[in-house]
Amino acid sequence: MSARMTVLAGHLQTHETIQTPFKDELIANAKAICAPGKGILAADESQGSCDKRFKPIGLENNEENRRRYRALMIGAPGFEKYISGVIFHEETLYQKFDDGRSFPEVCKALGVIPGIKTDKGMVPAHNGAPGENETQGLDGYVARAAKYYAAGARFCKWRNTYPIQNGTVSPYLIKRNAETLAKYAQLSQMAGLVPIVEPEVMIDGDHDIETCQKVSEKVWAAVTAALHAHGVIFEGMLLKPNMVVPGSDSGKVAAPVEAARATITTLSRTLPAAVPGVFFLSGGLSEANASAYLNAMNACTDLPKPWVLRFSYARALQSSALKAWQGKDENKEKARLAFLHRAAMNSDAAKGVYDAVKDGKGAQASLFVRGNAY
Repeated sequence: MSARMTVLAGHLQTHETIQTPFKDELIANAKAICAPGKGILAADESQGSCDKRFKPIGLENNEENRRRYRALMIGAPGFEKYISGVIFHEETLYQKFDDGRSFPEVCKALGVIPGIKTDKGMVPAHNGAPGENETQGLDGYVARAAKYYAAGARFCKWRNTYPIQNGTVSPYLIKRNAETLAKYAQLSQMAGLVPIVEPEVMIDGDHDIETCQKVSEKVWAAVTAALHAHGVIFEGMLLKPNMVVPGSDSGKVAAPVEAARATITTLSRTLPAAVPGVFFLSGGLSEANASAYLNAMNACTDLPKPWVLRFSYARALQSSALKAWQGKDENKEKARLAFLHRAAMNSDAAKGVYDAVKDGKGAQASLFVRGNAY
């Protein structure tokens, strides 16, 4: 073989993933989170986000009330029938449930996998377009991830956002966020945490559904390329994307089938089949639309869907429960019933059997928060 052919052969190796002693565990946990008919409770709101949730019900935003809020959902009897994993905020990971056990211990006893939000919030993307942000938190990440694993977490989540402005997103932000998400995923897998990769093309704006699809395809393709370049084990990760829908200021609301087909088509063009599951964020959709759109995706039979399609909701699972609770212990049972109802509706949607008739008018209320930050 000539020297030239030897060099070429050496450079055309098959893709190799990172070497981690947790590989089998990562794949097993990712598969477990993808259990049929189940999704993820995103209970990872920051203190600032909790302040926005608590103010309308007149509840003081302090550490104990945040603990009570988490315990309200985790203590709902039978929630494990619908929920396979819970994403906690760092504060909650170390707090205690009402009986003195840690929240991860309570989850594990029910067969629910504990997770943790590991990003440290957003800062301006100075080389991007005005209004664009990048996510911080990679400094010291390996040590933090090891600490979370020791506390019982087995998966994690990191969110990057992409606001559509003038029909597009800056090339800088697409590249920068993709690299950040990929590095986070790589380091998480080295530490034994299944990474949920969250590239959120935001619903804010007046764009149409075609623009959302175009931008989402660009963003998700860049993220996949970066994950591949960083050797991330696709079988041991999950994706948490937006649904492909019109902008909140467009004056348009997509029909469930329209949103479902646009979202599945975009995923099929960008996401490897090796990834076991896609867990959608609700992104400010109403509780009913978050369920209806997911249901339409799972009911679709003529488009390629090699991954399971599930939910990873915060507002779309907890808003009705929070309103029913009002921060009062005497409302706890009523609030938990409201939470379980939403969990059951989304479980049905994950199986493609959601019935909107079972939802009341309250489920149609918009949950949109402009520029939402967790």
